[in-house]
Amino acid sequence: MCRVFAGQDPEGYKQINRSIRIAGHSTSIQLESTFWELLDEIAANQSLTTPKFISKLYDEALEINGQIPNFASMLRTTCALYLKGRRPTQADLAELHGKAA
Repeated sequence: MCRVFAGQDPEGYKQINRSIRIAGHSTSIQLESTFWELLDEIAANQSLTTPKFISKLYDEALEINGQIPNFASMLRTTCALYLKGRRPTQADLAELHGKAA
């Protein structure tokens, strides 16, 4: 069983930095390439660019929690929640696009 995990392609856990504008400030986020691929997929499923999705996620998390102690970790757990099937409902997507219009 561990061979499935141990034998994975090292490219999947290669660290990649991306520069993104969040709350009007440019910042660099470093994540493994697998997480960037998942964030790209999540954003596309919501008809957003990845930077726009990450910015919205940041803003909403601040609104809900008041602070984000480790945003890179939050992005990783966002990917885990997505893979566990906690995806936005049609109503969530309609609200997202209603606010964007």
